[in-house]
Amino acid sequence: MKKLLLMFIAMLTFAMSAFAGEITVYTALEDDQYPVYLESFKKQYPDIKVNIVRDSTGIITARLLAEKAKPQADVVWGLAATSLLVLDSQKMLAPYAPKGVEKVLPQFKDNKKVPAWVGIDAWMTAFTVNKPELAKRNLPIPASYSDLLKPAYKGLITMPNPASSGTGYLTVNAWMQIYKEKKAWDYMDKLHQNIAMYTHSGSKPSKMAATGEYPIGISFGYRGITEMKKGAPVAVVFPKEGSGWDLEANALMKKKSISPDAKKFLDWAISSEAMSEYNKNFAIITVKNSNPVPAGYVAEPLRQIIKNDLHWAAQNRERILKEWSERYDAKSEPKK
Repeated sequence: MKKLLLMFIAMLTFAMSAFAGEITVYTALEDDQYPVYLESFKKQYPDIKVNIVRDSTGIITARLLAEKAKPQADVVWGLAATSLLVLDSQKMLAPYAPKGVEKVLPQFKDNKKVPAWVGIDAWMTAFTVNKPELAKRNLPIPASYSDLLKPAYKGLITMPNPASSGTGYLTVNAWMQIYKEKKAWDYMDKLHQNIAMYTHSGSKPSKMAATGEYPIGISFGYRGITEMKKGAPVAVVFPKEGSGWDLEANALMKKKSISPDAKKFLDWAISSEAMSEYNKNFAIITVKNSNPVPAGYVAEPLRQIIKNDLHWAAQNRERILKEWSERYDAKSEPKK
């Protein structure tokens, strides 16, 4: 009898393991964010193995496009909405309405009846500025995009390359939307004279400013605020003209066989538990909430962000990046 019972338990364990899923998730979320976010998913679905492939926005987007004929990812989590719009235009996304999608504000999700993508939070342009390094040079902290053009800042500024960084592209797109295209290129020509280096990571300019290597980093708010919380002698500046922004958004990849576990992941990714974690890092999440704005951000973040046509940004992305690279890529850091 005992032998039969052990055999039954072994068979049951094997059967249960056969139902345990495995999904591959491509993400551009920060290295220090996604493991924390995933904790509640793992508690809810301990039998689903999640393989994370993480890189910067530009690299993840390029990888997804390169894999179009044979997609490797099941889910895209926390990639720029402008990138997902490009994928959708290539018919690479499978429409899916995750549970609770009705709570996501209309401007932060695909407008089709069954959405191809759903936003989770917005990240926005900010400058991370090393205060002691500027004080040594008797220089004020820049408060605006126009301030960055002052000759006194020559060689002191880094920013992300928009071809490899979503933060870089949302900032370039902001200049396009604020100044209109011709004046935006004129602005970037002048800014280029003050740029020391274009990085391939959106967070790296903040980190370099924190160490004082280059005292002004055009980056995004979360990373500058994180460096400040770690004790770096920095100020985080949200530019007077308004911050460029994009949504971190999720989507289901179109494949011959779509895993039910991929849909479970997307349901979880806009759940109240997940949204609560996103809100610890970002001032704007895509569902209505009464939570206090995280420390370090402006008091009214929705007023800080520019009026932004994400569809225009997606449609013109390839053309803008090509011209940007032809004009400015000589100052980009070497690719690893």
